[in-house]
Amino acid sequence: MHLLVLGLGYTAARFAAAFPGTVTAVRSRAAPGVLTLDDPVLHGAIAAATHILSSVPPAAVGSDPVLVAHGTHLAAAPARWVGYLSSTGVYGDAQGAWVDEASPLKGRRSGRLAADEAWQLLHPETRVFRLPGIYGPGRSALDRLRAGPVARIDMPGHVFSRVHVDDIVGAMLASLQRGAPGIYNLSDDEPAPGEAVTAHAARLLGVEPAPLQSLEAAQLSPMGRAFYGECRRVANGKMTRDLGYELRYPEYRSGLMACLGEMKR
Repeated sequence: MHLLVLGLGYTAARFAAAFPGTVTAVRSRAAPGVLTLDDPVLHGAIAAATHILSSVPPAAVGSDPVLVAHGTHLAAAPARWVGYLSSTGVYGDAQGAWVDEASPLKGRRSGRLAADEAWQLLHPETRVFRLPGIYGPGRSALDRLRAGPVARIDMPGHVFSRVHVDDIVGAMLASLQRGAPGIYNLSDDEPAPGEAVTAHAARLLGVEPAPLQSLEAAQLSPMGRAFYGECRRVANGKMTRDLGYELRYPEYRSGLMACLGEMKR
């Protein structure tokens, strides 16, 4: 098997490292021996790949750069598995209700919505993996606390869904063998308030968590405030049922403990 990875970010890099075959990576920055999206040999790499994954996000305003540059070749690719890393943000604000793969799309970021839908239609073997907040080694509440104080927002009833990066990789690997093409939410079983996750991480580190404060008092960036403007619980039943994947970290407590173990190595 030969995997072509378009965009080697945090999640895609871990998937590439676990992939049971050879890997060709395409990065955004040119370097010796590294393919970039505008490399003329990329069309040949697309034709030669048995598996293709794109983790390149759409432009802030505009289209998916991968589809703009190579959409025609990707649509005709002989690959038997095509993956795209999308976001559960496409569901928009559900006011705390559960969303699944059949829920209507109403996210505030039109570029992400358009890219998600375009990849669904691109290739008959496409799997669109919709991801909530991603955490893992080097990228968790533990790391943020070690870097400095982390605000804890007091918003009763407000929760986020999240998933450990190793569970994303595990579910994607499972999809190489099981599950039809389509959309899959990859999330853990326990949506939880962000402040609870931060408080638990502080306890693991033996530090005092910041006191709760209002959203107004926290003086977050516009992006941060928008993040708190949406509330949804992401259902993962299709992942469990169709991919046969059992979560290694079904909630944030076990996931953070694993991250702490990585820190101590």
